[in-house]
Amino acid sequence: MAELRTRIYIDGYNFYYGCLRGTPFKWLDVPALFEKHILPTILYQPNQSLPPSKMRLTDASALKYFTAKIIDSAARAEDSVSSQATYHNALAKHCGNKIEIILGSYSKFKSNQFLVDESQPNRLPRDCAKVQVWKLEEKQSDVNIALQMYDDAISGDVDQIILVTNDTDLAPALQMIKDRKPNIVRGLVIPTRKHAKSGNVERLANRDLSDLADWTRTYITDEELHSSQLPYTISGARRHSKKPKSWYRKPHHVEKMIELSKLVKKTEGQTLRWAHEQSEYLQNKRPIDLLETDEGAALVFKYIETYIAKHLST
Repeated sequence: MAELRTRIYIDGYNFYYGCLRGTPFKWLDVPALFEKHILPTILYQPNQSLPPSKMRLTDASALKYFTAKIIDSAARAEDSVSSQATYHNALAKHCGNKIEIILGSYSKFKSNQFLVDESQPNRLPRDCAKVQVWKLEEKQSDVNIALQMYDDAISGDVDQIILVTNDTDLAPALQMIKDRKPNIVRGLVIPTRKHAKSGNVERLANRDLSDLADWTRTYITDEELHSSQLPYTISGARRHSKKPKSWYRKPHHVEKMIELSKLVKKTEGQTLRWAHEQSEYLQNKRPIDLLETDEGAALVFKYIETYIAKHLST
């Protein structure tokens, strides 16, 4: 069985908006997602007379995550900047040299843009008025991805590159690698969610990219994201990195659980540790999972209140 030395290049911006925004899966263990779920499902068999190729990540920094720090003045939530920083620290501490976080930057500037005429939405831009808007752009990430992929491809250190994006700006880089190093296998993972009930994906693979790939995985499932979460708290030399409460599916349920538990748990950390373990009193489910629905949260709250009434009554 052929073994492909593999490196993965993740467009963090595209990945966030395609798979993570608005979900409880943002506390993601990225190496675990690809090592345990994505790569084992890829059947790459260029020669039908031979078995499928086995994919092995190269030893150090085989997974490269390209992103940029959020600008505080443009952040939508009060904790966006601190939460992102906490996540990057947690990812680096937990995953070690399995992942390399490569930072670009954001630029914020004013720009004159054509305003869509609501009464005539199909009017050409040249026939519309202009308005001044704030424009926020991530800089350097596309260039960093393209350079890293190309450098690795021509170095001889890898047999396969896997690009995780649906951004066609990276198509020229794939084309150049195809032309200069046709023996390098080019994989493509589209960072979009596949819904379990309908089986539909939220966005289709862009043909400009998929036509340049030897194989394409067109989705990532919620189950895979759910099964690839970091521990809720990760120890560090100076401080712990904890999953931000706003990153849970229903933060208000988490807050209420912590408040109710103050009489039996000394710290918030103790409550969260309990919540992340299976409970025989809650049908062997984890309280933190039950908190994702109103019905499940009601069971957790009732159990806590009943426990307090039984054990702490005077």
